[in-house]
Amino acid sequence: MTASTDNEARIALFQSIGLNEQKARETLKNQEVTRLLETTINEAKNLLPKENQISKSIGNLLYALSTRSKQQIHTFHRYLIKYICDEKIKNELQLLAAIDYLLAHPTEPVDQKALEESAGIGINVTPEEIERIIEEVIAQNKTKLMEQRYEFPTGTLLGEVRKRMKWADGKAVKAEMDVQLLDLLGPNDRSAKSTTEKPKTATSTTEKVKPTTTANNDVQDNGKIRSFADLAGEALNFHKPGENYKTEGYVMTPKTMDLMKEHLKTTGGQVVTRFPPEPNGILHIGHAKAINFNFGYAKHNNGICYLRYDDTNPEKEEEKFFTGILDIVKWLGYEPYKITHASDQFDQLYEWAKQLIRRNLAYICHQKGDELKGHNVAESPWRNRPIEESLQLFEDMKNGKFAEGEATLRMKCVMEDGKLDPVAYRIKYAHHAKSGDKWCIYPTYDYTHCLNDSIENISHSLCTKEFQARRSSYYWLCNALDVYCPVQWEYGRLNLQYTVTSKRKIQKLIVEGVVNDWDDPRLYTLTALRRRGFPPEAINLFCARIGVTMSQTVLHPDMLDACVREVLNVTAPRVMAVMEPLKVTITNFPNGNAIELTVPNFPADESRGSHTIKFDSVIYIEKSDFTEKPAKDYKRLAPNQPCGLRHAGYIITVQEVIRDSNNEPVELKVTCQKATDEGISKPKGFIHWVSHANKCEIRTYDRLFNHPNPDDPKEVPGGFLTDINTNSLTINTNALVDDGVKNAKPYDKFQFERVGFFSVDPDSTDNHYVFNRTVTLKEDKRSS
Repeated sequence: MTASTDNEARIALFQSIGLNEQKARETLKNQEVTRLLETTINEAKNLLPKENQISKSIGNLLYALSTRSKQQIHTFHRYLIKYICDEKIKNELQLLAAIDYLLAHPTEPVDQKALEESAGIGINVTPEEIERIIEEVIAQNKTKLMEQRYEFPTGTLLGEVRKRMKWADGKAVKAEMDVQLLDLLGPNDRSAKSTTEKPKTATSTTEKVKPTTTANNDVQDNGKIRSFADLAGEALNFHKPGENYKTEGYVMTPKTMDLMKEHLKTTGGQVVTRFPPEPNGILHIGHAKAINFNFGYAKHNNGICYLRYDDTNPEKEEEKFFTGILDIVKWLGYEPYKITHASDQFDQLYEWAKQLIRRNLAYICHQKGDELKGHNVAESPWRNRPIEESLQLFEDMKNGKFAEGEATLRMKCVMEDGKLDPVAYRIKYAHHAKSGDKWCIYPTYDYTHCLNDSIENISHSLCTKEFQARRSSYYWLCNALDVYCPVQWEYGRLNLQYTVTSKRKIQKLIVEGVVNDWDDPRLYTLTALRRRGFPPEAINLFCARIGVTMSQTVLHPDMLDACVREVLNVTAPRVMAVMEPLKVTITNFPNGNAIELTVPNFPADESRGSHTIKFDSVIYIEKSDFTEKPAKDYKRLAPNQPCGLRHAGYIITVQEVIRDSNNEPVELKVTCQKATDEGISKPKGFIHWVSHANKCEIRTYDRLFNHPNPDDPKEVPGGFLTDINTNSLTINTNALVDDGVKNAKPYDKFQFERVGFFSVDPDSTDNHYVFNRTVTLKEDKRSS
């Protein structure tokens, strides 16, 4: 029989339980569901009388069982199939409850009485009972129903009915509820709004309103944001601690439940996560998502999160990376429950490796590194070598009797992607930052990670999608050694356009002199973002907004910039700064000495502090705030157009323009009048200015790369180094800023009014301020 004939037979089989042809063909695309559904239908046919066809109601439940159940309870399906065929399980609600019971008790023998009680098996709720209970619930709420009509939250009525009739069919309950509400209230007319309501009066434009939160309520006026877990959504509905065996693909062994009891005894049922970076480089924006996910999920569930350094590659690890990682984790607002290292367990990992060999589950192999690359690796000729021989060779590896690459320890398992026998140990003659020169063999990620998770009693091992191929080996190894097995959950990586985050590529950018170091503000390492002025709250908010998806995420950096603006808008004090100064001399200045002005740090909320600036006969304005040929809608300073000065309460009028040899304006002679004087017309606009200002250096950053995906050979055939934006950094040494920045420290942030958000760079000194532009005030509208 051909494969095509087989498939047509399966389609006919699936249609026999009520699936339409399209649904049957879609089902065939999933080999596991196809196999399970075929087995389930055939078993059901054996239980039913020969002359009886499978009814559509039974067929729907058989299909639900095949698609909603999990691998670890497939051996118990015979109980559920019989209940379905006997019509003791009548709806999906009961079926799902039965599945949940078996997932919570996944060992033989099955307590059928407890199973039946937990799933309402055998309970028959009649249409008459549904009608009667709904009548009672509506009668209890009739007064409010008549007052509020369809504005009444009918979900509370359905919830009350569900409490009284747990096993009633949900569709039948909803249909009966709709009928009885229609009978009581008549047609739903809540969309017909009254046209006689008076419109609300608009708020006066001059009224000052204290902004308590931003429009979406994610950022409060003190800069605090809603927690990551609050915003991350449904992706956080993971298994409860101790219910590892309820997750898809989890492997059960005779020792699983006993090991789970020991795990719960140790953890007290807490959620336990870990953030496990390699200490071989600086963390980037993608790591921020991992930090928020691991620490945020634990925090949301009153759990704990370890910071565990995955230090199994000694030649790449440096102390500065260990300290730098901890520094960033704390900067983002998280405190590790405990700091650990993979190397803390090297002795235990070595003993477990010998156990694997003794169980004939690992062996010493002499294939070279190039032979082990790729997914179609041939079976090793040393796979079946004697156990004692592998034990002795492993000891020889540890004692330095082999050169690097001459021998590896490989595990006898197949990974999720089909790769055969992953390497567990390899030889590296390199000094280790923590263990020194004790070891010359080092465990791989595939061997170390799951066992470290087990030792630390991790309940949720959260990792990015590329590690999905390691899930099967993760479960295999824990079970091969009979140790507690956590659950691995994978989620999509976070990537941004117009940047690269590869450590190797960033190192190349540094070596080539394109950027200065790992913290160059044009990069998207977390140290670079901190130096540029990105608040940690904004980065956390960005991670929260994108949530946790299972697919890879490539986002435009404008999304991150928007979060930065939201936070800085309520946390960065306002000061006035002039990027391109134009000198203005006030010829009728009303005082012999400079006038001191008190300026609020947050004009919309003056209770949040202020600073003092000087107003004198010589001020400086932005060169762009003056023009000799104003357009019709121009609102700033022009020869025949007075303009107000922000915070000063004065209006200036141009009397004379002084020019340089190129006929460019270099100074304006103006007169001033108080804005409150009689007969003074309100000016079209107000501009910012400085006087007795502090000279400073302004560094303005743009995208480092010209194309959204500099790594993509289709977009950038010559490679990422050919895509550099030569204008990604401009330095302005002529800018002036008012005294609101006095005594500012590195990383302090300000909003330069009408200009943008800026942060004090660590290069600043007491006599020379350096500011990095963090983001503009508004999103850059240029095309991507």
